[in-house]
Amino acid sequence: MATLTRYDDHDTLRRLGVAVVSALLTAIALNFFLTPARVFQAGATGVAQLISIFLQAIGVTHHDVTGWFNLLLNLPLAYLGWRKLGRGFTAFSFLNTVMISVLAILLPVHALSTNPLMNAIFGGVLTGAGVGIALRFGFSTGGLDILSMYLAKTTRRTVGALLFTINFAIVLVAGFGVQWESALYTIISIYCMTRVVDAIHTSNQKITAMIVTEKQDAVVAAVRARLIRGITVMPSRGGFLGRPNTTLMIVITRYELYDLTQATLEADHAAFIDILNTVDVVGEFLTSEQQDAKRKAALK
Repeated sequence: MATLTRYDDHDTLRRLGVAVVSALLTAIALNFFLTPARVFQAGATGVAQLISIFLQAIGVTHHDVTGWFNLLLNLPLAYLGWRKLGRGFTAFSFLNTVMISVLAILLPVHALSTNPLMNAIFGGVLTGAGVGIALRFGFSTGGLDILSMYLAKTTRRTVGALLFTINFAIVLVAGFGVQWESALYTIISIYCMTRVVDAIHTSNQKITAMIVTEKQDAVVAAVRARLIRGITVMPSRGGFLGRPNTTLMIVITRYELYDLTQATLEADHAAFIDILNTVDVVGEFLTSEQQDAKRKAALK
């Protein structure tokens, strides 16, 4: 994955590239590993798989229609994301969902392995990688990722744990409606997915950024334009050249690291950013909803 510590003058193109990679990983996991082994993906895609199998069982269709139903199920979730998670997040998420659906329709359903356990593991890992890199760059793969992101911001639980909880119903339906072996392999796949998601996207972990810059005002303004976080300004001096500079200290979540890095390096390409793990914070630390509320109040 591309480093976060470099400013990209084409941020939108970069995120579009990440969306393509994320969609491709998710579609490959679905068509080459999970669907052939009757192992179900998490979220709305898993529901779409169940619907597709049911329609094939009763003779309505003889083809896999997971991609079409995945797109249909994501429409109301996209509306939720638009209302609660922000338009930028939802626009990229829905675009990613469309690409996943299209790729799932175009790519053939072909088993790369006849071992259902291997299919479950590799399908889960690839799905988790697709979801994780999307979340890290500020959007999702759609589906229940949007719902879990919303709940993570309101309950402070990890995205992976919420995904696992939400998808328990899919496991039960798979067990009663298909076969319990499929349900058990689905549990393994979802577990692998959640572990990879939490490894890549740790949005509830707080970190401290120490920014050394000679353009204090420009960096502060750029950061405040993207984030509503307190910034501590400390005069400092470079030990090598002896020139005066400023050290800015700001506590953020890992989910906000990409925006902070891009804002800082946009204002000062020569800025030095040191990222430190933060055990805990005491005092006011705004949630995303509280930040959104302050932005709306400022516009009135």
